[in-house]
Amino acid sequence: MDSVFQKLEDIEMTAEAIVEHAEEEKAAIEKRLQEERDQFDAKLAEDTKQKLDQIKQESEKKMEQILKEEKERHHSVIDNLENDYNQNRKAYVKEILERIIEV
Repeated sequence: MDSVFQKLEDIEMTAEAIVEHAEEEKAAIEKRLQEERDQFDAKLAEDTKQKLDQIKQESEKKMEQILKEEKERHHSVIDNLENDYNQNRKAYVKEILERIIEV
């Protein structure tokens, strides 16, 4: 009878050892998975930051190009107005004087 109890006790101790080992493995796996998640999150954050930086640089470059084109376009308009004034200055003065005199 004692041998049956001894065998049951051995079986119970073996079962407890198996459960303890399984819990240790589970903890190790959970730790590894958390480390992998942390690495994934860090890589995703870095990739996202790089992509956002790239988009920002491209946007700034496009904006600078648009501003440059607008400045050139407006500069051209101003140059055209100045040339028109220089060529037609006397006619403008004459027209202004005529309007003043009419009043």
